[in-house]
Amino acid sequence: MSQINDKLFGIHTQALGLWQKRAEVLAGNLANADTPDYKARDVDFRQALMSAGADGKLPLAATESGHIDPAMQANDQLAYRVPLQPSMDGNTVDTQVEQANFAANSVHYQASLSFITAQIHMLRTAITGGQS
Repeated sequence: MSQINDKLFGIHTQALGLWQKRAEVLAGNLANADTPDYKARDVDFRQALMSAGADGKLPLAATESGHIDPAMQANDQLAYRVPLQPSMDGNTVDTQVEQANFAANSVHYQASLSFITAQIHMLRTAITGGQS
């Protein structure tokens, strides 16, 4: 089933999982903006997508519900963010940077979701012959 999804939706299926994981990480950064010594993290999206198999070679395929989801390997791709300004309490979260990244991530997530939705609509139209 994963090969069918890859042919229909391209990298967007893997990208959705990574965009979601990045949103969780960025939200965690924002939630800990006032926590002393908290180090902001982010997903290295390119590296995570490559390890999830967007390079055309799928290293793992989740064929059963109990299998490891390759997109969730993004935990291994978390990196610490280099702060733009040092803080007295050791916290590296810059709320403006995090909010901007969160907004950009939301746009990317929505774009991938819109692409998948359009592909499904196109398939429905082809199957039904344009009849609702």
